[in-house]
Amino acid sequence: MIAAGFTGGEAEELRRAFGFKRSEARMNDIEIKLRRGMAAKGIIGETQNRIVKSITSFALYGFPESHAASFALLAYASAFLKCHYLAAFTTAMLNNQPMGFYQPATLIKDAQRHGLKFKPIDVMCSEWDCTIEEHSGDLRVRVGLRYVKGLRKETALQIVEQRAERPFHSIDDMKQRAPQIRIDELRTLASVGALNFIAGEKGIHRRDALWQVERANRSAGPLLSSAIASATAEKLATPKGDPSPLEPMTPKERLFADFHGTGLTVGPHPLAQYRMELAKQGIVPASHLRGLPNGQGVCVVGAVIVRQRPGTAKGFVFLSLEDETGIANIIITPQLFERDHTVVVHHSFLLIRGTLQNLDGVVSVKAGRIEPFRLATAEVQSHDFH
Repeated sequence: MIAAGFTGGEAEELRRAFGFKRSEARMNDIEIKLRRGMAAKGIIGETQNRIVKSITSFALYGFPESHAASFALLAYASAFLKCHYLAAFTTAMLNNQPMGFYQPATLIKDAQRHGLKFKPIDVMCSEWDCTIEEHSGDLRVRVGLRYVKGLRKETALQIVEQRAERPFHSIDDMKQRAPQIRIDELRTLASVGALNFIAGEKGIHRRDALWQVERANRSAGPLLSSAIASATAEKLATPKGDPSPLEPMTPKERLFADFHGTGLTVGPHPLAQYRMELAKQGIVPASHLRGLPNGQGVCVVGAVIVRQRPGTAKGFVFLSLEDETGIANIIITPQLFERDHTVVVHHSFLLIRGTLQNLDGVVSVKAGRIEPFRLATAEVQSHDFH
């Protein structure tokens, strides 16, 4: 009102434009009035530009003090819960997806790095939601059936209900007692290892389970139908499948099946099995960056879990790369992003060569060269440009 001669109504219009879904079009309309008013007051040139830049930058990033206080309280409470009640905090986060900034796979790996143990999806133990189990005094998170891609909630609840009556003795037994389960649901459960312990503590491997799923899905011929009809009720409830002739999945195959079927893994991080090879190439783990000097050339590899390009960052792009040890922050200049846009946006794993920036406790890598890192075993989801 002083600098540009705005009326109270015009000043209120400017204030409202700050929070109107970050509307650049609305801010541009106000900017014209603002500049015209300042010029009439003799505020021109660079001074006028600095004022406008200050206001528009705040409009793209700022929010009311009441919002800031509420957000700070939420952030503090979340940090307290994560620090002191990690199992309960992580379980609640996983059960309320989609939400927040990070994907479930990232939440699990972060919690594992903080000492929390996870139990895999298991039709003999898992509920629909993730749950907390106690093992020898330690709390562990059991991943819920909700994370099996394509598994309908009503099917999962029928499995849980039938299991509560009495444990399943075989895949055939589960299929008979949960008749609405589809063949594609059974296949996914088998491929992610959720049927491994359906035959008891000794268990079966995933390809055994897939073999038995296909056998259970075949209708019995007339001779077998006659034999089943004359069998006892106990035998009818617990038919056994012959062991499969298939070899167990390799660790890489299990990792691929985990990500394909659930979008996450409670096993090793996808990069863990490559660490020795990466070390030979001079690639630095994310957790080691903090101990290196500012200005040192470094090379890092990781799964892209966040891509950001803030409107106030003058075209700079920021990535978060996760390996098995932690997260590395990457800075990409506008020129480099324009040149390597396709690689940055469309590859799940990246190899970054650049210069370490380690100042005042803030650690990042300013990228100089970006390459895709070929990893066929996992497709990691990321939080992109939101």
